[in-house]
Formats: sequence, structure tokens, C-alpha cells
Amino acid sequence: MTNALRMEGIVKRFPGVIANDNITLEIENGEIHALLGENGSGKTTLMNILYGFYRPDAGIIHIKGDKVDITSPRMAIDHGIGMVHQHFMLVPVFSVAENIILGQPAKREPFLDLKQAEENIAKISKSYGLYVDPSVKVWQLSVGEQQRVEIIKALYHGADILILDEPTAVLTPQETRELFNVLKRLSNEGKTVIFISHKLREVMEISNRVTVLRDGRVIGCQNTCETSQQALAKMMVGREVFLHFDKSEVKPGKRMLETSNLCVRNDRGQIAVRNVSFYVSQGEIVSIAGVDGNGQSELADAIMGLRKVHRGDIQIEGKFTTNFTPREIFDMGVGFIPSDRSSGQIVDFSLQENILLRFWAKSLFTKYKLYNFNAIRKFTDHLMKEFSIRAPNSTIKVGYLSGGNQQKVILARELARKPNLLITAQPTRGLDVGAAEYVRQEILKERDRGVAILLISTELEEVLSLSDRILVMYEGEIVDEVDALNAKVEEIGIMMAGGSKKSR
Repeated sequence: MTNALRMEGIVKRFPGVIANDNITLEIENGEIHALLGENGSGKTTLMNILYGFYRPDAGIIHIKGDKVDITSPRMAIDHGIGMVHQHFMLVPVFSVAENIILGQPAKREPFLDLKQAEENIAKISKSYGLYVDPSVKVWQLSVGEQQRVEIIKALYHGADILILDEPTAVLTPQETRELFNVLKRLSNEGKTVIFISHKLREVMEISNRVTVLRDGRVIGCQNTCETSQQALAKMMVGREVFLHFDKSEVKPGKRMLETSNLCVRNDRGQIAVRNVSFYVSQGEIVSIAGVDGNGQSELADAIMGLRKVHRGDIQIEGKFTTNFTPREIFDMGVGFIPSDRSSGQIVDFSLQENILLRFWAKSLFTKYKLYNFNAIRKFTDHLMKEFSIRAPNSTIKVGYLSGGNQQKVILARELARKPNLLITAQPTRGLDVGAAEYVRQEILKERDRGVAILLISTELEEVLSLSDRILVMYEGEIVDEVDALNAKVEEIGIMMAGGSKKSR
């Protein structure tokens, strides 16, 4: 095989940081090449250089043997490079065809030949198994279909090298399988795919080779068939990583959380949670599995008093808490780790101040009605050590920390309160394998301490490794309940797509 791409000696500096430190990356024509690395390892910066978002401080790029100077995304597209971002770049009110030709010059400007574009798109769609109606509006498509549109757009613009950034983050297992079939077909047709992912199992399944970055440097490049998930995790983190956890036998105690026929509206006033009834007991982890946007966030918000309940009831420790305020619920000993880190912290506040958000009225931190900053500092330093929060000191603004360390700050603050009920949504979203391992271990420790835990996650591997019971949510309803010991990814995936309904 010949090189489709060679990036040689790439250096990229930002103030105080070397994001890419003399990186050389070779990708062969027609291969699916995985790019692995923790947050901050430099992989996204490297791909942004390839796609023309950044200019390197040093290094050269060869496309199919020719040296090129890529100074913009338009120039990258002209060199046959396409990129599918994790957050899709589509206009919802435009049709599929309108999105794909957006920004492209028309042969008969200022007139658009939309019919001809739709025919060309249909040919590409059929050729690669990317089935989608060119005339339908994007807002009418599922997440998986929108991703197909992004891939078609890149192919329509002539991409021979396709970069996919965390492409399975919002897909069901079935949609992931369909995507992999498409990528294999692209590879067989001679297209080159760069697959950026933190999901080791998927990397092992789909890629031909994998390059691992750490601290801005290439740690190694391996043939996928000659390595393992454990070996790749160790290369990423620099130490052994636990990918699976041994759990003690579940011993449920009294019910700590119970909902009855709960209905909640979303921000558009539509019913997002429909007649949801379930319970969580002491000493167990109950997970809600589902694709994003099926009512999980509205459910968590309602339990925490952040969103009004339309109908139904919520009980915490046997007390009706429907439409309680968040402060009243926190004061009942409930911990909350939100799905969006930005809503669980104030980035312009220091690490100390963010920890203090839950403890501001505690006498431990006040003296003569004034803050005892010495006690606050000691407490924060203790949590930094206990939860392995990497920061130069506790006075640094949280916004300057990595995503993993920001998540640990929220985790430390909530668990330091010794909650008896923990609501945690997407606790490891966006975290690298090392930080995710740590967060999951802490959640299991809380379970073993007797805490009742409601875990909301789109990561099926996380759900299967942590849960005692699994509830599957689709279009705002609990469609089935599964014993985690007997759960299978394929079956849960079918339920997540609405393919199974609990019989009552």
C-alpha cells in the first residue's frame, strides 16, 4: 500500500503548551487508521492542522506523495480531505441536498440546479450504502441519518481522506454497526479513513492500524490485529488501566428514590418524560440507558427540582418531593453530577470556590460569621489529593483545568457531602480512559458504602460494567428493565432504538 498521507515533524505551540511535539504520522491508502489519546494528547490539534484550522509551527504534510501547504478548510477540501465533526455542521431547516451543496459554486449562478444535485447525492448514497432522502429536511432525520449526511457531504466534495471525530458518541449499537459497514465499504473503494475515538473496543473492531498519542508525542503505531485493548490503554495513560471491575454482590436496602407515572415537559413545552415509574434502593446502581434526547436529561432535572413536573410523583426516602426546590433536595442528602460540566461549576471561580458551592453555610468553614480561608484551603487540598485532581494549587480558576479534572472537582464536591442518594448523568462523557476509570471506581465505592445511585449514561460499556439493574429509555418511556448480569449489548441496543416494548 502507498501513503495517502504523511505528516512529518509537526510542531504546534500554544501559550505555555506544546500541543504537538515533533509528530510524524503515516497513513496508507485505503486503510482505516485509528487515532487514540487522552484529552490533551494532541490528536484533535493534529487533525485541525490537517484540515486547515491551524497552521503548524514546524513540519510538512504530504498528500499522496506531494508536499502541500494547507492554510484553510477550503484548501483541505481541494486536496481531497473531508472531516466529520463530533457536533454536526448542518442547518436543520435546510434539506439534505441544500446542506450538502451549501457554499459550493453553482454552474449556472445565481441559479441552483437542486434537482441535479439531488440526483448526484442519491448516486453517492446508493453507492456507499448511505441511504438518505436528499429532499427531506435535516431536522426530520435521526442522529444516525444526520451523520450519513455529513459523510455524503464530504464525499460529494471529493474527499479521498475522511476524518471522523468520535463518530459513535451519539449512535445506538445498531447505528454504529451500520456506520462500520459504511467505513469498510469506503476502505474497499480505496478511501482512507482516520477514526478518532476513545472507545477501545470499537478501535479494535474497525481499524487496520492505530497510532497512540500522549502528551503531544507519538507513543507508538500498531497493527490492530497485533495488539489488545489493555495494551492500548496502557500506551495512552502510561500505566495499567482497569477496563472491567469486579463488583461485590448487590444487597439492596430500603427504597431511596421512587417515581410514579412521572411526566415532564422539555424546553419546547412537549412531553419528554412519559409515565415513568421506577425505584432505586440503597446499595444498588440503577442505570438508564438510551440515546441522547430521549428524556433522560429532563428526568434528572425533574428529580433534582431543576424542572417542573407536569404530572406524577417523586419520592425521596418516602417523602414526596415533587416540585421541591434544588436547595430542599440537596439538603435531603442528594448528590448530583450533571451531564454538562458547565452547569455543575462556575468556570471563573477558583477550585476552592467551586468546592465551597455546597458547603458555604457549614460552620467548619466560617469563624465569627466570616470565611475561615485556612480551613477552606486545607479541606480543598485534602480533596485534591483524595480525588487525584491535577492542578498547580486550589486557587486556580476551574476553567483552566482539563475536562477530566473539572469532572473530578464536581465529583469530589458531591461525594465529600456523603450523600445517601446520588444522581449522576453521563459521569465520564468526554473523559479519557484514565479519568473515566477513576470516576467509575469512585461510583462503585459509593455503592458499596450503601448509597442509592441512579446512573444515566449513553455509554453501554459503562452501563454494563457498573449497573445492577438497567432501565432502557426510548422516546420518554421506560421500555424495558434488564438484569445487568444477563444483559447483552445487542438486545439493549434494539430496545434503545424502540425495537422492544415491556409487556404489561
